[in-house]
Amino acid sequence: MRIVWLNGAFGAGKTTLAKRLLADDSRLLLFDAELPGYMLREIVPLPPSGDFQDLRIWRRSVADTAIALLQEYHRTLVVPMTVVVPQYLDEIFLALRAAGASVDHFFLNTRVEVLRQRIEEQSIWPEDPGRDAEVRAWRLAQMQRCVAAVPLLSAQTTLLDGELSVGELAGRVRARLAEPTT
Repeated sequence: MRIVWLNGAFGAGKTTLAKRLLADDSRLLLFDAELPGYMLREIVPLPPSGDFQDLRIWRRSVADTAIALLQEYHRTLVVPMTVVVPQYLDEIFLALRAAGASVDHFFLNTRVEVLRQRIEEQSIWPEDPGRDAEVRAWRLAQMQRCVAAVPLLSAQTTLLDGELSVGELAGRVRARLAEPTT
């Protein structure tokens, strides 16, 4: 049981890389860890921060869902998800490893100027300009926090240059996955 966790700031290219990995290998399975958060927003109040990651139940739901997917489908999961609070990563990864999963954690390290340009050029909700502007503003507001997390990442994290082409990034991830798990 193996998980490829693609981490990095919003605009770093996690989703693009995940899609490329899945296009290159149909045995992989995509798990969007935001989905449990969207579900929980409908059930329980968000914490004062407004971020569902601050809900312990979100972190537990992510780990539980990933474990269930691994056990049911026996495929490597690709999880493109920004999580920059070290304790939250530890909590999720410890639960995954306790269930027997191997976790490969990649962080797409990207300069703030590049992130800003990518976020400003993206349209997440093209049919809803107001919502699109709101999401863009939130993503831009998270940049510094995400970039500041790099020195706090565990030694087991593989840093990737988020400014490389998606093909180069996919090649580096595949090379890491070809190495034996420990």
